Amino acid sequence: MPTITTDLDAPARSGLLEEIVADIGRTVGSLKCAGSQRLVELGISMTHFHVLTLLRHHDAMPMGRLAEILDASMSSATGIIDRMEERGLVERTRVPDDRRVVLVSLTPTGSELVDQAELVRSEILTAAMRRLSAHRLGRLAAGLGDLRSAIAEELASAPDRYVALGECDHSHGHHGAHAAGGHHSHRHSPLVGGVPSTGTGTTGA
Repeated sequence: MPTITTDLDAPARSGLLEEIVADIGRTVGSLKCAGSQRLVELGISMTHFHVLTLLRHHDAMPMGRLAEILDASMSSATGIIDRMEERGLVERTRVPDDRRVVLVSLTPTGSELVDQAELVRSEILTAAMRRLSAHRLGRLAAGLGDLRSAIAEELASAPDRYVALGECDHSHGHHGAHAAGGHHSHRHSPLVGGVPSTGTGTTGA
């Protein structure tokens, strides 16, 4: 656990930042692993789930953009979407103004599958937080609030480099409340359980 201090020189601050980032990565990784087990039970590959989470974040995406994110050729990406469409997880439509552009979007079945995997993560996260005292929960809430504000400021500082946090939140209106034991209100927390994999390749397609 990172050491909490208010007086840090530059090297110590840099080391603490690295430690915090690593801890967040391990936490997210643990939650992803738990969700992955649920995918195995459902017979869904990680590549397919990667596509589903991308579509959850962006509503619909052109085939070319999906191929780029997956680091796959257009033919490979098309094969992935073909198999997902056969299972009723996604659907393809053409843009009326330019029918050369094919958009891929989630079906209700695909959305429900993401729900199931995310629910596993949220249940674990909720159970873990119930182990914390009220004081530690308050510290956690304050820390996450500070981090979220800092992330928003960082994203706003370089709009050409980053997608604005508000744009991501706008399309995430479904899952985050699971972690608090409430009804659906955000599709994904920006910190835990909802960060789509940035890995490439089509293994398991």
